[in-house]
Amino acid sequence: MTDFIHCFEPATSAGSPPLLLLHGTGGDENDLLGLGQMVSPGSALLSPRGRVLEHGMPRFFRRLAEGVFDEDDVRRRALELGDFIAEARKQYGIAAPIAVGFSNGANIAAALLLLKPDALAGAILLRAMVPLSDPPKAALGAKPVLLLSGQADPIVPASNSARLAALLSAADASVVHKVLPTGHQLSQADVTLARDWIGNVAAEVA
Repeated sequence: MTDFIHCFEPATSAGSPPLLLLHGTGGDENDLLGLGQMVSPGSALLSPRGRVLEHGMPRFFRRLAEGVFDEDDVRRRALELGDFIAEARKQYGIAAPIAVGFSNGANIAAALLLLKPDALAGAILLRAMVPLSDPPKAALGAKPVLLLSGQADPIVPASNSARLAALLSAADASVVHKVLPTGHQLSQADVTLARDWIGNVAAEVA
């Protein structure tokens, strides 16, 4: 399937939405499996490995410097990821997933929401940045998005995450944005908030 190395864990609970797990720089397809199991026990987990290498570390798209993205590559890679999701849905018989992305994975998930909205049912964006300086006009139809930022994040300025929340809200996503007293790394608060949020989303869909 479009050459993405990936893992798939089938659902063990019929009422849990499938998750698309998108790792950060240097991660792989195993990185977020534990997080996925914690935030939505029983969900099917689809976890691809990024196909771009930066000094040997997998990523989902190229960057020119920290916080400076190769936006042509962002667009191309987001569409490739969208094709992978469509093929995986057919192969594994799953609904459109909710993305759970960390850092680089959160950024590609945000790009996917803007470029190919139908690929995802929603997203949990952990330490995400605005992925495109000139995004297309997207219509997200009240898709649920949870954006969790770190107050002391040295990589993502507070103004950037606030801009991303505004951008997604303007595209008609139903955005919850919380700023946590932490840095770029994930905390127990991320897990708890994500789990509660997914529970509410699943209850609304049921």
